[in-house]
Amino acid sequence: MTLFVGLGNPGTSYENNRHNIGFKVIDTLVSHFKASNISKSSFHGELYKSGENLFLKPSTYMNLSGKSIQAVAHFYKITVEDIIVIHDDLDIPFGALKFKRGGGHGGHNGLKSVDAHMGQEYIRVRMGIDKPAHRSEVASYVLHDFSSDEQTHLKRWIEYTADACVRITHTPLEKIKSLYSLKNIDGV
Repeated sequence: MTLFVGLGNPGTSYENNRHNIGFKVIDTLVSHFKASNISKSSFHGELYKSGENLFLKPSTYMNLSGKSIQAVAHFYKITVEDIIVIHDDLDIPFGALKFKRGGGHGGHNGLKSVDAHMGQEYIRVRMGIDKPAHRSEVASYVLHDFSSDEQTHLKRWIEYTADACVRITHTPLEKIKSLYSLKNIDGV
């Protein structure tokens, strides 16, 4: 069984924030697979299932995402190697897409929480959102909506990322990297 997790914050006020790009990909995957909602309060999030695939949007807020992932992984006996976390990444340009297993959290509070609860050997689907001019603006930047120019590319980029995620379960990660990695939005 594979657990796909999109990182983000619950609630309509955060819905279109840069930090919620992981939730957008999960929504696309749920629709693609016609997954059924199997949420329980003990999962601390919205959980959907289709065949051997689970799709999770934690409702714990970004900084506590690991709590939700741990609850679902424990219940379904999913190993950390079978978890795929989709998240925003300040360290790569808008529209870039990278994949890796393990590694550090790069200051991302959602990843810090996942690492603390699950370890680091999960697959990361890194979606570049670029970074603000000054480090002091990071919190405000990730909690704002994409610019109008960025929004024109979002749907296509999210669908492209969801397609890559579909293939991760049956394709070696190195092949996914070569087929789907993007340096920027122009590659979609």
